Amino acid sequence: MRATLDARIARAEELAKIHPGADNLLGFYRELAVLQKVVAADVERSAATDVRMLLSYFPPLLQLVQRIGPPPLAEFGAEHFRNTVAQQELLLNYWEHGPVNELTGDEAGRFYARVLLQPYAEYLASRGDVQTDRAEPCCPFCNARPVAGVLRGEGEGGKRSLLCSLCATEWQYRRVICPGCGEENKDKLPIYIAAEFDYVRVDACDTCQTYIKSVDLTKNGRAIPVVDELATVALNIWAEEHGYAKLEPNLLGM
Repeated sequence: MRATLDARIARAEELAKIHPGADNLLGFYRELAVLQKVVAADVERSAATDVRMLLSYFPPLLQLVQRIGPPPLAEFGAEHFRNTVAQQELLLNYWEHGPVNELTGDEAGRFYARVLLQPYAEYLASRGDVQTDRAEPCCPFCNARPVAGVLRGEGEGGKRSLLCSLCATEWQYRRVICPGCGEENKDKLPIYIAAEFDYVRVDACDTCQTYIKSVDLTKNGRAIPVVDELATVALNIWAEEHGYAKLEPNLLGM
């Protein structure tokens, strides 16, 4: 079910025209996806299983962020990732432990780790026998949290999957339950939909005060969840103004 990087790149270009307010954001994402495409091809060609092979892509990533990324992100990279020792520490720590230490726990550090680790993780997940019918709140392959929900039609109702923030694995998950705390009372699980993009909704939880955005493919079959979630930043603003924190930030930390 993973969208190819070519499809993600094309969708980012398409959405930038539809939502001009998000064109800078989508342009930055597009350039990152182009780099990820190169990384993915190299990982697949070499059948790499050692995360340290990603180190050669750290300098191009730093240059890309310096060229078109947000200044705070560029400054963080220049300060913290000047040498391969620091770069390797970041990648290994994030891959083995997730965002738990000083660097990977910072949104900027998490960004640099994710850009390079995502295509690597996707390749490994594509080779594995992943049980996607496991109804758990974290990814059945890499144990990362979901970045978005995906809604698809099924009979007279519909089904929901969760989309991994790292390896892009999708796995089945019940519709009326919070992936943050397990709340099942629908009265405590409000939904918000904006008219300008009615196929993306905020699934919030009043118990743990978190939210996740879900992309409804029955309303927009052209949508690519990882990109459309990113483009609908106005929904993030609404959720945060109403006191909800995102369950898991996307690649750009939103």
